[in-house]
Amino acid sequence: MLIDLITSSDSATRDTALAVACENLSLDELLSEASALDQLRRDSDNLYHRVRALFFLYAIHRFHIPPKLHNGQTGQIPFAGHEHLLERRFHEAIDTFLETQTTEGASDGISSALASAYHELGFQT
Repeated sequence: MLIDLITSSDSATRDTALAVACENLSLDELLSEASALDQLRRDSDNLYHRVRALFFLYAIHRFHIPPKLHNGQTGQIPFAGHEHLLERRFHEAIDTFLETQTTEGASDGISSALASAYHELGFQT
């Protein structure tokens, strides 16, 4: 669904605000959409699609996932991922954070770390 906001040939679909598209999605749906967007940014040959997917992922993890977390799930950021961020190795940081999210579940800490990594990778790309 969110991929259509990037890849659609229909300008009305492409111009839909991300906030509007995300407002009625559950946490599980947001995580599923984020996974699909991450796959798009990895596989697409289109630079525009990759960069837009990165900034969508940034916004989803910064603004849309945290309010849907239950009981303020804070979580921990893995040190290896933090090191990757400091060394500007954003691909490796994202993979580390996504692995933690898969094993330990979504949390404020992991969403914040992912948002930071996607944001920086968007500018690096």
